[in-house]
Amino acid sequence: MLTLDQVKSKSAGWLGNLHPVLLAGATELIRRSYARGIPILITQGMRTIAEQNALYAQGRTKKGAIVTNAKGGNSYHNYGLAIDFALLLPDGKSVSWDMKRDGDGDKVADWQEVAQEAKKLGFEWGGDWSSFKDYSHLQMTFGLTTAELRAGKHPTVQQVKDALSRINGGDPEVNTEVKVNITLNGQKLTTGVLDNVTTYAPVRTIAEALGAKVTYDALSKTVNIIKE
Repeated sequence: MLTLDQVKSKSAGWLGNLHPVLLAGATELIRRSYARGIPILITQGMRTIAEQNALYAQGRTKKGAIVTNAKGGNSYHNYGLAIDFALLLPDGKSVSWDMKRDGDGDKVADWQEVAQEAKKLGFEWGGDWSSFKDYSHLQMTFGLTTAELRAGKHPTVQQVKDALSRINGGDPEVNTEVKVNITLNGQKLTTGVLDNVTTYAPVRTIAEALGAKVTYDALSKTVNIIKE
């Protein structure tokens, strides 16, 4: 089996020109996927406008299947804000785009596990798109359109800071200033906090009030709620 450093080295050629946040995110995705027994390969990173136009021509004015709906300048790849990946097979040389492959034998498709880890890091996954699903594609847009990027806009310093914080140490710190009461049938159970549009509250208190049993698996960092 390849070491993590060997797996990382195979993607190095596609990482050099990425935005620093994407570089950090791609590197961490490789590490997290490897930790789950799924080596991956970054197969695309930064693309020039000419390279994007050549891909757009495929299946239209050139032979081959259509692989993108984005002309040059209309893809986040053109700004170093997107990557594509594939599964690296045990021989360390071949790659797979088989979305049903379960190489680690945990009864969950490897592809889905990689996508899960990517979304935890803040990536948007092309497999979630409603049309023209792109299952290999991961991007971070920072709320910017490609038109804005073409006009010279960039992610803000704070956006970059928050994204790197999420990649390097989890989500940005939760704001605990707004306290909220959690009630059940009109009776107060506990107090939580409201950060933006997300409410944080003690899961054990709520689950047990609803007649469920709560356990915690420290090895997998999983909270189990069982309702009989």
